[in-house]
Amino acid sequence: MAAFQEIIYTVQDGGVGLITLNRPNYRNAQSYRMLDEIDQAFDLARSDEDVRIVLVRGVGGVFSTGHDLGTPEGVAYREALGAEPGIQRYDEFKKYNLDLLVKWRNFPKPTLAVVEGYCIYAGWMLAACMDVVFAAEDAQFLGGFVEYNSIPWDIGVRRAKELCFESRFISADEAARYGFVNRVLPQAELERESVAWARRVAENSPAALRMAKIQMNKAQDAQGFSTALEDSLGDYCAMMWMPGTETRMTGTRRLLTVDLAVRGRRGERFGLTPDEA
Repeated sequence: MAAFQEIIYTVQDGGVGLITLNRPNYRNAQSYRMLDEIDQAFDLARSDEDVRIVLVRGVGGVFSTGHDLGTPEGVAYREALGAEPGIQRYDEFKKYNLDLLVKWRNFPKPTLAVVEGYCIYAGWMLAACMDVVFAAEDAQFLGGFVEYNSIPWDIGVRRAKELCFESRFISADEAARYGFVNRVLPQAELERESVAWARRVAENSPAALRMAKIQMNKAQDAQGFSTALEDSLGDYCAMMWMPGTETRMTGTRRLLTVDLAVRGRRGERFGLTPDEA
């Protein structure tokens, strides 16, 4: 089995593959290395007939706080990839911010995101491209206009506008009410119940699972899902590189929109108190 640095991949009894994001020092921020390793783990799970379902989770009580926006390790790995400015850089950006997620969304076996703690931006993207999402009661979700812009399908267009306009965290219970999360579980029961559900899914026939997933994804694609993702990435790139547009806080690895949401939780935004945020 491949040796990984930023994830852990194991196969458990009952046909359950388990991918664990393993960058606790950075709250599982997603570097290009991590994304490559996640993809390699999915490839292993795909080729292993004993694996019937794949779970994705994070270590340290956090699912993922988003993209790696400049850690030394992340920068070094990205530079070593050697993409030249221009079309190579675009292809690289598209691969890590859209193509891999679409590939995982279309993975031929069922997938389950097991979310606890923070699930921010790229964390939302990763959870969104899984088939089912279970969350701990303490999970906090932050969606926005991101590269894999599934949020209008995840929670509906009006709710997506509301959250993207305001930039605010939502609880696991809210995420379930909006349709993004399937089940909210006590922290102490999250892993046990997630694995138990996965093992019941694994009891189903591979053919039934495959065809059910294909049909569900086809129904979504008939609504324009995959085409909209491609179109949205172009608008995202235009926003990121628009002259005069600032998207990050100066001197930090935090997006301005994420900082707004963090300030909201602290009660530092108009009309909010810490208890309300």
